[in-house]
Amino acid sequence: MQMCGIPFAVTDWTQVERTEHKGHKGSAYWWTCNFGDVRVRMVEYTPGYLADHWCSKGHVVLCVEGQLDTELSDGRKFTLTSGMSYQVGDNAETHRSSTSQGAKLFIVD
Repeated sequence: MQMCGIPFAVTDWTQVERTEHKGHKGSAYWWTCNFGDVRVRMVEYTPGYLADHWCSKGHVVLCVEGQLDTELSDGRKFTLTSGMSYQVGDNAETHRSSTSQGAKLFIVD
């Protein structure tokens, strides 16, 4: 990831528009800012959320609140709780997210 040509700025997430993204079950609410080719998001998953797709995009994901379960297409499963993160490259390992209790994430991709 190259982060070039991005001047210093402060983001007030309370001023960023929220969008809803339905999962196979539940919803994800995104607050998204784009800085050149870099997308930065705050994401909240409702309790019981299950993604409706396998994702191949690279991310750096920090769990801010709650618990996030991530399943890789090879069957491995990982759980993040508050203060934990994961990173995966573009097209490295397809993955999908779910949460039984809900989660709030900070994501850079």
